[in-house]
Amino acid sequence: MEIIELILDNEDAIGVEAISVVENPAIESDFVALSNQEIKLAEVDKEKRLLMGALLIPNKPIYRRNGDNEYYVFFSKETILKASQIYLQKGNQSNSTLEHKSELKGLTLVESWIVEDKDKDKTALYGLDAPVGSWVGSVKVDNDEVWNDYVKTGKVKGFSIEGYFADKLERPKEEIKEDLGKQELESYTDYPQSATNNAKRALKWVEENGWGSCGESTGKNRANQLANREPISKDTISRMASFKRHQQHKDVPYSEGCGGLMWDAWGGSAGVNWASRKLKQLEELSELKKLLS
Repeated sequence: MEIIELILDNEDAIGVEAISVVENPAIESDFVALSNQEIKLAEVDKEKRLLMGALLIPNKPIYRRNGDNEYYVFFSKETILKASQIYLQKGNQSNSTLEHKSELKGLTLVESWIVEDKDKDKTALYGLDAPVGSWVGSVKVDNDEVWNDYVKTGKVKGFSIEGYFADKLERPKEEIKEDLGKQELESYTDYPQSATNNAKRALKWVEENGWGSCGESTGKNRANQLANREPISKDTISRMASFKRHQQHKDVPYSEGCGGLMWDAWGGSAGVNWASRKLKQLEELSELKKLLS
């Protein structure tokens, strides 16, 4: 299957023309809805109505199909940076659509930035898994219908872009394979801070009360890894993702059983959900590597 890099080949390039709110984002990275912050003005509570999420993620393989032609496209960090700048330079901040079909009014990109440090970036505060080089934005929603009928109901889950880019076909497949191979061998520390906090909470309780009959050595080791923000392997990520099968016990109080304690030892919902997303991303990279062989 063909692998195509999309680029902005000159200063007159169109790039991104609009941001669409969609149910299934092509980059598979859901936004975070920031609401109910209770900003009190004249005793009136108002919602911020902000949606934060990734707009473009570097080197993320995106499946495309045009008739019978199937292929993958991806964007480099350099192209993403340039696209984000051109989007603002052209004053496209209020260009929005719903599911790439209906033009929307009342949606505006009010924040735009490139992730430079995963741990210190604003996205980490909200549990977003945005790799270095990602273009992230916050969209202000002043459209009541969109907010009430689509955001609050969960009908839209992320951002997708609309625009025009040139194809770059000359990048050697061997170079892409080498990049993917390096990523598969890496260990990862980009799990959310909230997963670390959950593990720390479990360990603090254990210090005072002991493990009792809870936890095998694997769970105890996992809690220490996450609490100390140690790098974890793909195999460990897979184990964390599979721990989701225990989520029905996650609300059991520490003092009443092992469910809640061990759930937090494995990073809690933040850690387990991150692991599921991360594992899917790594599996996609592995599949892409096979396609290139």
